[in-house]
Amino acid sequence: MVNWQLTATTIYCDAVDDDVTLIVRKDGSAECVGYNKKYGEPGKETSQLLQKKSKQLGRKLECEGPQCSRIVQYRDKLFAEEAKG
Repeated sequence: MVNWQLTATTIYCDAVDDDVTLIVRKDGSAECVGYNKKYGEPGKETSQLLQKKSKQLGRKLECEGPQCSRIVQYRDKLFAEEAKG
């Protein structure tokens, strides 16, 4: 990745049972669009949906926050690939 400024990917996030977009910038900062727009501070509708899905799946669904393991792993993978050349 020569001269890149930011990259993004969409992944399935099992913490919220939904697809979310992860963004990583060249400076190492990273974010999850799902956290920023929907799951970080879920509204009534989103909270009810998470509760319903939690019951169906038999486990608690909850966003892990702005620096969850998925974001960190994706960022680290990108920089490891860049270091390899």
